[in-house]
Amino acid sequence: MSKLAILLWSVELERPDLAAAPFVYAAAAAALDAEVEIHFAGRSVRLLVAHEAERCSSSERGGRSLYAFMQDAAHGGARFLACSMAWAEYVREGEATIPELSGHAGATAFVARSLDPTWRTLVF
Repeated sequence: MSKLAILLWSVELERPDLAAAPFVYAAAAAALDAEVEIHFAGRSVRLLVAHEAERCSSSERGGRSLYAFMQDAAHGGARFLACSMAWAEYVREGEATIPELSGHAGATAFVARSLDPTWRTLVF
């Protein structure tokens, strides 16, 4: 089975037109029966807070919400993993999360994926 780990490092809610791409790639990989993990680091963890990505459109003319792209990836089987350090920095105590959040995994987890020859990685 193919395995793909995607790191979201520079993806932010302020640029939803650019933020949709990683989820399109994740959904495509999942459709090809790959095991997919999406690691949210830095400010990208804000995408995991309930209703944040729903209010962001993928284009200036409207289009799908960023959350719709995230759901496509999740429905295909992609796991969403938040960096614990980024979570502590950018998510306030008690904020609700999206149901697609699978858990937390720090920098070491992503680095381990990148060093494992059975995994491929993408960074956005």
